[in-house]
Amino acid sequence: MTIRHIRIFLGVCDHGCNTARAAQALHMTQPAVSLAIRELEAYYGVRLFDRIGRRLALTEAGQRFQEYSRRIAALFDDMERELRNPDGLGLLRVGASITIGTQFLPHYIKAFSQRYPKVDVRAEVISSDRLEDRLLNNALDFALMEGVPRSPAIRSEPYMEDRLAVICPKEGPFRQGQVLSVEQFQAQRLLLRERGSGTREEFERVMAAANLTVEPVWEAMSTTALVSAVSCGLGIAVLPYRMVLEPLKRGLVSEIRVEGLEFRRSFRIAFHKDKYLTPLDRAFLDLCRQYQAD
Repeated sequence: MTIRHIRIFLGVCDHGCNTARAAQALHMTQPAVSLAIRELEAYYGVRLFDRIGRRLALTEAGQRFQEYSRRIAALFDDMERELRNPDGLGLLRVGASITIGTQFLPHYIKAFSQRYPKVDVRAEVISSDRLEDRLLNNALDFALMEGVPRSPAIRSEPYMEDRLAVICPKEGPFRQGQVLSVEQFQAQRLLLRERGSGTREEFERVMAAANLTVEPVWEAMSTTALVSAVSCGLGIAVLPYRMVLEPLKRGLVSEIRVEGLEFRRSFRIAFHKDKYLTPLDRAFLDLCRQYQAD
């Protein structure tokens, strides 16, 4: 059993347990992929896949093997990157949720690159749920995200406090600083970030804790689009405070509060629990932790 067998097995898993699609992605023939799977099953004396007609499905043993395989492949990749760059000149793969990626990540990377100009920093700014998938597949070294990861395989720690702001049209019907009752809030046309975003997850967490349900009339991936919709009088929105500071200062929208509801959260550093954090990884994360204080 070799790392090649593990990568072929994971390729089949990642392509819907379809050996033909896996073979195409791995630039192999389908018989070669099938042979590697049979060799694995013979080596361990277990069936990794059930054959149901022309379809494959992971067995219980296959699911356990998949968990180990992802950890082994991730550690192997980390070892390769670290040992092939003993002088510290390497690659850093960082992900960020849209709020953090818009407001903070460019500053983090700029400051880091000034200290380590020869390190190649590659960034992805995507929704929090997609960040989790990227971490689980070792496509990112770590991520800066809003909210607590769902998967027990991902460790996280808070590094910055944040809150969400409820904003409304400047022209009314509410004035700056007004406190709405829960009933008034529920009666409004709500404009929210898309499902899967950290902002939406925090909003839904607060709603669930208060036993409240609301149905948005508009969902968007763009905070700018939602602020524009609010300023046009289309409803109220719940968005990251730091991302609506400028519209608030310019008087485009007003901030209000809702009685009994506190939209507070932490930005978090997240990485796979089996991830080996290199000195470069730790240096970047330390910069993120200290940046707010600076």
